[in-house]
Amino acid sequence: METKNIFQKKPSASNSWQRSASTQTAPSPEQSVEFSLYAPQARSVSVAGSFNRWSQVNFSLTKNIQGAWKGQIRLKPGRYQYRFFVDGKWMDDPRAKETVSNEFGTQNAIIIVK
Repeated sequence: METKNIFQKKPSASNSWQRSASTQTAPSPEQSVEFSLYAPQARSVSVAGSFNRWSQVNFSLTKNIQGAWKGQIRLKPGRYQYRFFVDGKWMDDPRAKETVSNEFGTQNAIIIVK
């Protein structure tokens, strides 16, 4: 007669999940967003917006050899307003798909991060 060990511990599905979950990291809720502006004559370009309290110095872009200024920033999902700050003057984003009027009579560009 064969005897079965009814007290043998079997791995449960929840234990297996817990082990694999502990080795995995949760995805970051932030997304990398690129800002770019073609301004070959500019000496400095930055981006200011609702994501950085409209600071003109916190997010400077880098100019490439073709005259385009580019930079990336990580943003959480949401809807943000922004403008370029070029050589000390505010400038619209000519490629913005959506804009909204601001209190200064100009347009803020809108970016939506999903």
